[in-house]
Amino acid sequence: MTVPHPPAVPVAAPVRVRDRLASAADGPLPVVHRGAHALYVDLAGWCLGLVATPATAVPCALRLAAPTLGGLEDATAEVHDGSLLLDGSPVRIGRLVDVTVPALPAPTTAPAPVPTDLVASRIGRGDGLTPYGDDEVCGWLAVHRAAGVATDDVDADVRAALGRTTLLSATLLDCALHGEVVPEFAAYVAAIDTTAEADLASDLARIGHSSGRGLLAGARLALTRLGLPHAPHHEGTSAA
Repeated sequence: MTVPHPPAVPVAAPVRVRDRLASAADGPLPVVHRGAHALYVDLAGWCLGLVATPATAVPCALRLAAPTLGGLEDATAEVHDGSLLLDGSPVRIGRLVDVTVPALPAPTTAPAPVPTDLVASRIGRGDGLTPYGDDEVCGWLAVHRAAGVATDDVDADVRAALGRTTLLSATLLDCALHGEVVPEFAAYVAAIDTTAEADLASDLARIGHSSGRGLLAGARLALTRLGLPHAPHHEGTSAA
């Protein structure tokens, strides 16, 4: 009697997520967080997510085109031959998604000095899986990537501080260092200095409990530093 293979789970994935899985060693993966719409596992010190459509499509996640995880939120996870297995079901990447932040115009003047405490005063500051201060730094980094402005000293400080925050937040900071962002942030950056900017800033600010507000605050802090035009700061968001 032939034993049926577990059904495959079709997903879309960012390129770096696909490549990390392909090069990962075989073995079980510890679960970092379980929820109705998202499952996060520790992939060799990098937080790999599986997210349903209501969840934020973070750039370190596999994307499932369904409103729930369909029971996979309780699954055990492992890697085998470069593929993620959830309760034995292989997760199949059928489509690649672009998570790169859109390009911004290069600054026409020299950027203002970077605050000396930009990283020290923010990384790990806040509650939840992604502290607010980390989200600010993510937004700041991503805007500099969009404008093509190197931030070598800040990058080194961020990498040195990753151990002070959660695994998911450290992974999202790594994504920001690579110019990888959530769709709402990409849409906001693409709309900067257009009539759609205010609406897309509001969409971004609504992500999570405070994540969107942190990303927006960091982005605006960076835009101001770079002298790039953008809409005035909205009441209720912090750009500290």
